[in-house]
Amino acid sequence: MTVIKLKSGGLWVHAPIAPTKECIQLVKELGAPVEYIILPTFAYEHKIFVGPFSREFPRAQVWVAPRQWSWPVNLPLEFFGIFRSKILEDEDSSTPWGDEIEQKVLSSPEVGIGPYVEVAFYHKRTRTLLVTDAVIYVPRQPPECISKESLLSSAKNGLAVKLLSKGKEVSGEPVVDNNTYRQKGWERMVLQILFLGPSNLLEPKASFSQMSQKLIVSPIVKTLVFSKVPEKVRDWIDRIARDWRFKRIIPAHFAAPINASSSDFLAAFGFLDDLLGERYVTRPSLSLLFTSLLGKAASYFPPDDMRTLSSLDQFLVSVGAVKKTVSGRKK
Repeated sequence: MTVIKLKSGGLWVHAPIAPTKECIQLVKELGAPVEYIILPTFAYEHKIFVGPFSREFPRAQVWVAPRQWSWPVNLPLEFFGIFRSKILEDEDSSTPWGDEIEQKVLSSPEVGIGPYVEVAFYHKRTRTLLVTDAVIYVPRQPPECISKESLLSSAKNGLAVKLLSKGKEVSGEPVVDNNTYRQKGWERMVLQILFLGPSNLLEPKASFSQMSQKLIVSPIVKTLVFSKVPEKVRDWIDRIARDWRFKRIIPAHFAAPINASSSDFLAAFGFLDDLLGERYVTRPSLSLLFTSLLGKAASYFPPDDMRTLSSLDQFLVSVGAVKKTVSGRKK
């Protein structure tokens, strides 16, 4: 969740989280009324908190990404407690915050059972790009919000570790509370979130080092969403990089804010080059050539770790839940 104080003195709340007592108290400590609550995606994990959060601030206007849908039952927004909401339109400068915050909508064709929709925002005064699921940045060390109990539990050699140990002997030694075990727990936690079934949880350091400390597209989003509609994604990220001179990015997941430029942002989507069969040929420059090279590193994921996710993708394609990955630019 990100909160911006507008020139009006009111608050603009992006992707609200669960309205716990602590959360609501922190918002009220800002000493300003919540004027706008923003749902920047269709995704359930973000949608579910907008209704409860808006009830804590009943005078706030709720704005939602277009083409809302849910699965397995396509329920109306009112079912989620979202009433009298307004729609976020692409590059709409007539919004109440339009002179301070700009917006661009990625509204794809159906990637399977439904479309992928995400709205990116640009806060002009601070030169900040706000996204939801487009990119992430995994920090090397665990954030303070994750309890030591959760980290140590993940560090234990449980069933998941044994199944993914590739036949290696799994130690039954007890886990003690120290930085080494906390770090191992964090690394295992991250790899399971990113890959669902990573290749080797017994020794996660090598895979973790390839996924952390850089701006990337989540392997799940890359595989199950963006690879299905690469042209739409390319058009969206190109518009963002061309029109907005941001110097930092705030994703909705993992670490934020991240000091990053448009080149860093484009590099995270380097995999689109192979899908579309192009190399930024419409905008040749030395900096963009460098970005393309960086993109190869930023979008490389260990093949062994991708195996479970690739198998899931193949299964979902076979049952018609998602479309087949596009290869080559459509004519």
